[in-house]
Amino acid sequence: MLDIKSFTLPECSAFVADFNLPPFRAKQIYTWLAGGAASFDEMTNLPKDIRQLLSKHCFIANADVITRLDSGRTDLSKFLFRLHDGETVESVLMSYDYGYSLCLSTQVGCKMGCSFCATGKSGFVRNLLPSEMLSQLHAAQKNRGVKIGRLVLMGMGEPLDNMDNVLRFLHLVSDPVGMNLGMRKISLSTCGLVDQIDRLAEERLQLTLSVSLHAPTDELRSMLMPINRRFGLDALLTSCRNYTKKTGRRISFEYMVIDGVNDTDDCARLLAARLKGMNAHVNLIPVNQIDGADLTPGKFTAKFNARLNTLGQNATVRRTLGDDINAACGQLRSQGGALNENCQ
Repeated sequence: MLDIKSFTLPECSAFVADFNLPPFRAKQIYTWLAGGAASFDEMTNLPKDIRQLLSKHCFIANADVITRLDSGRTDLSKFLFRLHDGETVESVLMSYDYGYSLCLSTQVGCKMGCSFCATGKSGFVRNLLPSEMLSQLHAAQKNRGVKIGRLVLMGMGEPLDNMDNVLRFLHLVSDPVGMNLGMRKISLSTCGLVDQIDRLAEERLQLTLSVSLHAPTDELRSMLMPINRRFGLDALLTSCRNYTKKTGRRISFEYMVIDGVNDTDDCARLLAARLKGMNAHVNLIPVNQIDGADLTPGKFTAKFNARLNTLGQNATVRRTLGDDINAACGQLRSQGGALNENCQ
């Protein structure tokens, strides 16, 4: 069975040609899928025999909502989705002044094992298909009855560890014939896979790259993030400078502030020195509580932020969203928690 929702328009055209169907049917099929059709029966402008042919040879990889938890503090919802093979992932829908943004997942679980992230503690199962990434967007829009205008690939998984599928998803979601979501409205977060950052740079996409840094020294970063033992800070930052040069896009560095670990004046000084001349932005994130990790938010986050700015490094503190329903940074898992009174 073919994963037709992951097809590009030229691939749809090739499929249609293989069955000697009129060429215009390819765009009809592609448009239905880009619009979120969950079954071939919904494609009402296609004759019944074509819909039956599609059902015989293809499947639509949907993301079905199992639960939805709504934050009691902000307009934010966390979804638990069931995929076509029964695996589950979570995504978070957030409301801002500029509209709705979805934090979506790219893998079931994660291999990276960062100490402050719940996803890695649940282990790695498999990569998501491009269609399964699209379906999180379609399902969240339909469930909440809203239009999503921005995406962040910062949910479960390491996007650059699923590079081929993520690149195809990015091209599908930005296709003018499809969803036509501008690349500058998409952010992608990585823990620092240097070889894949270099590959992404060659694509010269105009998305925003966010790099999880979290420490200014190799010793400290390796303690927090095992990936640093493979790609150290020197290699990572060299790759980031190259990325900026090739794409013309400023990188955002994510820095999880952990009390007594990486929030000292020395850390601020070393971090500013590391990033000098990069015109990068540092996004400070007070660490969120997860099971199995004895980490607490930095008490001096505001002071740390002020110190960075005094040293000439642009930095801001990210607003904490969704921690009341385990939907904040680092809290997503591939299984849902107990339902509460806000669960739909």
